[in-house]
Parts: sequence; structure tokens; C-alpha cells
Amino acid sequence: MRAKPLVGIRDVARHLSMSISTVSRALNGRPDASIETRERVRLAAAELGYFANHFGRSLRRGVTGSIGFVIKTSHSSTGQGDTFFMGVFDGLQSVLNRHQLDLVALLCPSQENPEEYLKRMVSRGFVDGLVISGTRRNDPRISFLANRQLPFVALGRSETDAGHSWIDIDFEDMASEAIDRFVANGHRRIAIASPHHVNFAHIFKASAQKALAAHGLALDRQYVFRSSASEAGGYAIARRLASLPIRPTAIAMSNEAMTAGLYRGLEEAGYLPGRDIAVIGRDSPNTRFLSPRLTHFHLSLRDLGIAIGEALLATMPAYSDLYPGGIVRRVFPTRLIEGESDACRPGSR
Repeated sequence: MRAKPLVGIRDVARHLSMSISTVSRALNGRPDASIETRERVRLAAAELGYFANHFGRSLRRGVTGSIGFVIKTSHSSTGQGDTFFMGVFDGLQSVLNRHQLDLVALLCPSQENPEEYLKRMVSRGFVDGLVISGTRRNDPRISFLANRQLPFVALGRSETDAGHSWIDIDFEDMASEAIDRFVANGHRRIAIASPHHVNFAHIFKASAQKALAAHGLALDRQYVFRSSASEAGGYAIARRLASLPIRPTAIAMSNEAMTAGLYRGLEEAGYLPGRDIAVIGRDSPNTRFLSPRLTHFHLSLRDLGIAIGEALLATMPAYSDLYPGGIVRRVFPTRLIEGESDACRPGSR
């Protein structure tokens, strides 16, 4: 089947026996085109199937009308689908749609250096602003973007501070609330699990150590687990945990993608969540089907995406009057939802 040819502004002008300049002024709502002419041109354009060449217009204005969201990919995360980012995208797009801006996912391959990938994307001028994710403790991408004066927001904190906007999840509160809950139920051998490399793993660990110290306890190094942010990563943690001669009786998970894999690995080892080990994690569409029901921290990913979008637009001169918040640095709260996965107590069997 032959594709239908694209209709351009010349076709609309020819159809109406008008000049191209008159049609252009009418389509752009210029005051020197009468209301009657604008309406006539609008109806003809709709009838012919004309769409404005926004790309050419953007080039003339020096803008793209697009916002980029940089994600570091891996086989495990892309193969299983990343529900976290899909939820964030939904909220972010709802903000961008207010201003006819498009969201573009920029997927950095797992084998490529994130800084080099970002430099290449920025040099090509694909986007007017950026959201970067997976922030590291020392993140050169932040300094690079600040030096290039490209509007951006970081999803996650970093010790690299360029006076930029960031929004992060409240990992401090998650860790301390989980530890307090475990200790109140009699647990003393408590483990934590986080992804490799990301800064929030350091935040989560430091908060867990502080909460344990408040109870006169310490975080055993062998009970600090790191793996990939995926079900496969959670499964690997479960296998390592089950092989320990003295196992922890409780574990707090900082990443939602790991939890389903953790359940599977523990069950295969005959070390069941909610019976032999207390588990607290973060919710996702996948964790809602786990048995026993996961005690988890919940946050609205859509609201998180909205907050990111509004923080980014506040940094962009064309929209800053509409979003006068200036530099945004916000820790996004979570809420503990009780389940059954942390119901067990040490020595209860």
C-alpha cells in the first residue's frame, strides 16, 4: 500500500488560491490575518491533512521543543521492563504537554561511559532541557551540564554540587523507619540491599547505620548487599544471603526491582519471607503479587514525575515566569504500607 503524500503549506495555499505568506500568517494566528481568513485556512488545513513543520520552525527559533530523560540501561532492566521510569514519565509528560513539549528517552548503553554518552547527546542539540537519573556520589555529568548552561534537573542527589535543581526519594526516612520497625520486633541481625554505584545506596546505608546506632547496634559489613537494580540482582542477593553461616533475620530493600527476585531466591533456599526472615521493600506493579504481601514503602511515581517536570521548567527562561520556584531541592516522601513479609520475629519458629 502506497503511503499518502505529506501535505505542505504550499498545497494549502494552492487549494485556497492564496499566497503562501497569507496562509502562513493565518496558521500562526498573526493579527494581520483576519479572523475569517484564519478560520478558512484552519478548516482547509484540517480537510487536507496538513501538519505544521515544527522541526523547521524550531530550527529557526533555536529550540527543539523536546526534553530529554537520560537512563542508564542494562539487559536485565530493559528485558524485564522498568515500571519505575514508566510511572515517572507519565507525570513528567503531563507537565510537558501543558506547553506542547515532547519527552525523549535517551538510553545510555550499559557498556558506555555515562559522561561520554551525555556529551555526545548534548553536542547534537537534540533537546532544550534534560533530566539525568542514576546520580552517583561524584557525578561529572552535573558539572558538565552546568558549564554548558543547559537547563537540567537531577533525579537523585550527589556530592557534586553545581547549584542545580534535584529531586530525590526520602531514602533516609525509609531506612530509619525500616530499622526501627525491625528492632521493635526483636531483630538484631539486620541486612540492607541496594544497587551498585548509585548515590542513594550510600544515603540508605548511612541512615541505616545511624538508626541502628540509636538502638545500640551496628551494621555488620557482611549484611550489606549490593547488586544490579533488577529481579536478577535481588535473586543473587538472596543466594548470597542464604549461604551465610549466620544469616540475618531481617532485610531492608532500597530498590523496588530487586524484591521479586529476592523472594524467589529465598524460597528456593527454603528461607521464606515472613516466616524465616523479615523483608521490607518498595512497591511496584510486580511486588503487589508477592506472597506473603510485602510490607513496603509507597510513593506516587506520577506525582514524582510532575515535580521533576515543574522543577525543570523553572530552570528554563521561556517558562520560569510560570514556574517561579527557582532552584528546587526536594526530598520526596514515602508512606509505609503494612503487609505480612515482616511479621516474623527472631526465634519464633
